[in-house]
Amino acid sequence: MSSRPSPADRAHIQTEHRNPRTAHLHTLSTRECVDLLRAEDAAVLSALEAAAPALTEFIEALTPRFLSGGRLIYVGAGTSGRLGVLDASEAPPTFQLEPGRIVGLIAGGDPALRVSSEGLEDDPEGAAAELQRLALTDADCVLGIAAGATTPYARGSLGIAKRLASGCLTGFLTCAACEAPSDVDHLIVLPTGPEVLTGSTRMKAGTATKLALNTISTTLMIRTGRVYENLMVDLRANNDKLRDRAARIVSTLTGLSREEAFGLLDEAGGSVKVAVVMHRRGVSMQDALSLLEAHEGRLDRALG
Repeated sequence: MSSRPSPADRAHIQTEHRNPRTAHLHTLSTRECVDLLRAEDAAVLSALEAAAPALTEFIEALTPRFLSGGRLIYVGAGTSGRLGVLDASEAPPTFQLEPGRIVGLIAGGDPALRVSSEGLEDDPEGAAAELQRLALTDADCVLGIAAGATTPYARGSLGIAKRLASGCLTGFLTCAACEAPSDVDHLIVLPTGPEVLTGSTRMKAGTATKLALNTISTTLMIRTGRVYENLMVDLRANNDKLRDRAARIVSTLTGLSREEAFGLLDEAGGSVKVAVVMHRRGVSMQDALSLLEAHEGRLDRALG
């Protein structure tokens, strides 16, 4: 007999249930596998629809805090942690967001992005050192992410956040029905159901989590003025791909030719917003910067 204590029985968790529609998985042809996986993935969009009210409430509570200088901090282990780090890392280049405004913490730190460190997810105080280092304030928000709703590392981060800053906003994103942890302000449930491969939450649960994080961060950026129409106008052109995209955005919003757009971007220091304000308002780069600053960086307001 093992001398180690038995872990808690997680058989009741929806993401651990066997999927009756995939019990014959090992008998399928390649095409049958592809078709079955595609059919099961349809549950992801239904899960996002079910979670839409909770996502809306969470983003609306988060937005004024973010505008006041607060941060959004994702905390998770395994796939959940990697998805949080991914979303956080994509915000600065997409929206010219200052580093550190959206942060991703994963159990095991950066090495866990490539090499699994599942054992580290069992410590409810595992995120304490990182959250202390961040010097949380009441303007910040900590979102714990756990597909099966039980991960101690993610759940524990919410209590740690409240201890460090009692007014800190907390959220918990999961793919399994559960009671809200005692330290959570917003519970977001994505009911993806049993996985094709029993317990493999990198699949439907992971996909739904990625879409939910896309929804949170992109809506937050829209609501805080980093998008105009459907264009990423906070883009700064600092490589060839981004220069091409920036020139196309400037052309779209000014009517200038591609070459003229490149010239204007150079005058604007590579900033799409500054270039558009310069052209549309007929002002210098410095005046364009002043207009944007006076209107909290919102292009729609700076354009009058």
